[in-house]
Amino acid sequence: MTKFLLAVHVLAAIVAVGPVTVATSMFPPAARRALAAPGTPGATGAPGATGAPDVIGTLHLLHRICRVYALVGVVVPVFGFATASEMGVLESGWLIVSIGLTALAAVVLAALVLPAQSAVVEGRGTDPARLAMFTGMFNLLWATVTVLMIVRPGSTTGA
Repeated sequence: MTKFLLAVHVLAAIVAVGPVTVATSMFPPAARRALAAPGTPGATGAPGATGAPDVIGTLHLLHRICRVYALVGVVVPVFGFATASEMGVLESGWLIVSIGLTALAAVVLAALVLPAQSAVVEGRGTDPARLAMFTGMFNLLWATVTVLMIVRPGSTTGA
């Protein structure tokens, strides 16, 4: 049962968290292009630049990917807790730190990244550099969790 739970946990992380990580990383550069394109609310682009509709479409798509896969990503900690319980490692330091960092990543995504993306998509604007910073924080948190899950400092499970 442990191998099944672990496999579902890892697959869910790859399928759910992977797209969010990539889409959040792609959003700030697309937002910069959208804000620079003429005809875009708040645009500062040079006359004659093209591609604004494509960039706006890209922003909508990336934001939708982030929202949908963030919801699907709830499966990851659910199966993570089940796997940890089955392995008897719920009290391990590396897991407790990973849980805390995962919760922090979820807060950064839900409270900072997604609202800033919504503001850009809705034409209310936001600072792409600030959005890129939030995105970097989110991605760094996930990278740290991934490393902790692989290295598991102090683990004696042998798994």
